[in-house]
Amino acid sequence: MAKAYLVGSGIAGLAAAAFLIRDGGFAGPDIVLLEEQDREGGSLDAAGSPETGYTMRGGRMFEVHFDCTYDLLSSIPSLDDPAKSVTEDTFAFHDDFAWDDHARLVDATGKVVAAHSMGFSERDRLELVRCVATPERQLDGKRITDCFSPEFFTTDFWWMWCTTFAFEPWHSAIEFRRYLNRFVHLFKTFDSMSGIYRTRFNQFDSIVRPLLKWLTDQGVTLQLGTRVTDVRLAGGDALTATGLTWTRGGRSEEIALAPGDLVMVTNGSMTAGSTLGSTDTVPALDTSGDGGSWKLWETLAAKRPGLGDPAVFDTSVPDSTWESFTVTTKDPTFFKLMEEFSGSEAGKGGLITFKDSNWLLTIVLNHQPHFREQPEDTFVWWGYALFPDKEGDFVKKPMARCTGAEILDEVLRHLRFEQGPQILANSIVIPALMPYITSQFLVRSHGDRPDVVPEGSTNLAFIGQYAEVPEDVVFTVEYSVRTAWTAVAGLLHLDEQPPPVYKGRHNPKVLVEALETLHRR
Repeated sequence: MAKAYLVGSGIAGLAAAAFLIRDGGFAGPDIVLLEEQDREGGSLDAAGSPETGYTMRGGRMFEVHFDCTYDLLSSIPSLDDPAKSVTEDTFAFHDDFAWDDHARLVDATGKVVAAHSMGFSERDRLELVRCVATPERQLDGKRITDCFSPEFFTTDFWWMWCTTFAFEPWHSAIEFRRYLNRFVHLFKTFDSMSGIYRTRFNQFDSIVRPLLKWLTDQGVTLQLGTRVTDVRLAGGDALTATGLTWTRGGRSEEIALAPGDLVMVTNGSMTAGSTLGSTDTVPALDTSGDGGSWKLWETLAAKRPGLGDPAVFDTSVPDSTWESFTVTTKDPTFFKLMEEFSGSEAGKGGLITFKDSNWLLTIVLNHQPHFREQPEDTFVWWGYALFPDKEGDFVKKPMARCTGAEILDEVLRHLRFEQGPQILANSIVIPALMPYITSQFLVRSHGDRPDVVPEGSTNLAFIGQYAEVPEDVVFTVEYSVRTAWTAVAGLLHLDEQPPPVYKGRHNPKVLVEALETLHRR
């Protein structure tokens, strides 16, 4: 029987394993996931305890047209109610706890901004329409700032858009255009965020854990602590993997691939090099770039053309770094004050951005519990900032050089809460500094990301955020799942292909609503 070797156990690798079983006819024991870390899940991570503090580097948002993700998870039982699928549980949670943000933006005085109008000038509207209509190839090598005047980056729309999706002005105009087209149906509710879906718990608990259980129940092998260093390729025009080399436990191992065996590589990692601080310590910036997923891609790309250019994404750390932080407390004071301030119950309020803050801070109060085993007397919330290299407004140093306590102090002083010292004294704050977190948004050109199934490939595919899927948007779970489905369907020549990327711009009703939004006053 043919075997499949999947390099990386992030959502792309887990999804590929599931599609191989569900659609490709593979038996679980014939699938091996090779993971460099000592834990599965990739960037969908979450861990900790009430005593040491919980931590998660990020939290992914969903929307109704994540068709590949919902299709996959519709066949995965929820851990809380096996009679329900993960998709059904996610939709039910949205019905009960849909976001309705009343405090999306906060100004320099600590007051909520009425952001419904978006703040566009006629020039801003024309530039947006021009960007959307420009053919993608004409945006090769261009930044967002190449397409918009400086005033555009002071609109309420920009503050909401960039902090929802983590765009910086110097990021790729190609990716920005894709997001505008892909999420045009969300324009009308963008200030309330009511079109955004979230999972019941963090994504590790709500997606990774049930998917892992299903895969291991099928007999899939998960080999942790395994760094794949090379994929050997046959000579000739065809792209054929013939063997793998990996290191495990300090030893190097090689295996030969048999005819019919498949290899799927997660090339690159947006959370490689991540470091954690603590309430009293600063996370150290890791710019070594020695993560296995980057090194393996570099090794493969050097062997032959057509496999992308990792240097486009992993050599501009100042342009791809930002920082998040997770706060754990047994004191409900912050949650009570934020519910009063925002006008929303925790879990229903969405993102809150301090638009004038030097760090460009954003926080969110998740529905509690946010971790499956989180006790009732413990509260967890999360935040992040897009400019960790800038000096704080109150804490006079860059966020990247701040302890968790100093980061929380900056947030509390923006909010002007009198109870700030009490909240600070009762909180555990774990910052996470991520040097490659928006590397998939960096300025690029056609061909810098390899196709999921490169031309001429007989058994090798690329999956994850740095493989190319026309029209879809990176930095989403949907993108990784779509690459996995595309890889399985392409390598196995299946009739069943992934559903097309949703194109709301082809729907007259959606377009009319979007244009009305652009002209709000």
